[in-house]
Amino acid sequence: MLLLVSAAQAEKWQPAEKNSLRFQKLVGLLQDSVRLGAADTAAIDKLLGEIRRTSEDDYDIARAVSDHWYAVMLDPDYKMYQYRDELKAHELEWSGLDFSGKHAFVVLGYQLDDGHMRPELIGRCDAAAAAARSFPDSYIVTTGGVTGGNNPDGKSEGGLMKTYLSGRCGIDKDRIFAEKESLTTLENAEYSFRILQEEGIEKITVVTSDYHQRWGQVIFNALAAIYAKTTGYRVEIVGNYNYQTRPDSVSPGSYLQITTGQLGMIFRKGVRIFEPED
Repeated sequence: MLLLVSAAQAEKWQPAEKNSLRFQKLVGLLQDSVRLGAADTAAIDKLLGEIRRTSEDDYDIARAVSDHWYAVMLDPDYKMYQYRDELKAHELEWSGLDFSGKHAFVVLGYQLDDGHMRPELIGRCDAAAAAARSFPDSYIVTTGGVTGGNNPDGKSEGGLMKTYLSGRCGIDKDRIFAEKESLTTLENAEYSFRILQEEGIEKITVVTSDYHQRWGQVIFNALAAIYAKTTGYRVEIVGNYNYQTRPDSVSPGSYLQITTGQLGMIFRKGVRIFEPED
């Protein structure tokens, strides 16, 4: 069902009331599948059937989420494409992935330090710049709001990323759209989809750090499924491109907890769905 939140700006999607708890159970089963190394497909399929009996649209969203989870989180052959500190993204050029049509590289943000980009965020931007040089017809969407302490000028991750990409990296600024409001990966997706839909983007590739990639894709795929059902706008996630780094302070188990936590939030509290402006 759709609940009005802000007139002429956004609506809020939530599953049908009877399906809310079922979606939470689905997220729990998906989380367990990573811990156990295999999915309980019988339990998941049974739960999907229960969701379907209440709402066909909810079922399509839940099926898209679970199928993508199997492919990205559980398939040992899932291909991760790595940025290798090169001028161009040669690994993507040789990948065989389809970047035709109106395509964008969506670069996920990272918390600022005293109003400046940290090395990890610069690395993500360098990866995006290499990809943009390899695919000159593609666009870039930078994401992230005002973060970090000691940021009196209110600099945003998305804004600084656009400045860096168009300045130091030499990417045409007209190819870059900056999202400057989000504070989490889930909000990266929420606000990015407003831009993607307004610009008629048909395909996206998520660019972020390697440890963050699967987490980001799961969230963006869920939003893609919700948008397809609620607005008719469809976008395909073509693939991934990664800056290689792994903070020592966060364990793989924490990444999983954050991923399922944000996925669960979608189905517990709903997400904003932005309609294109007239």
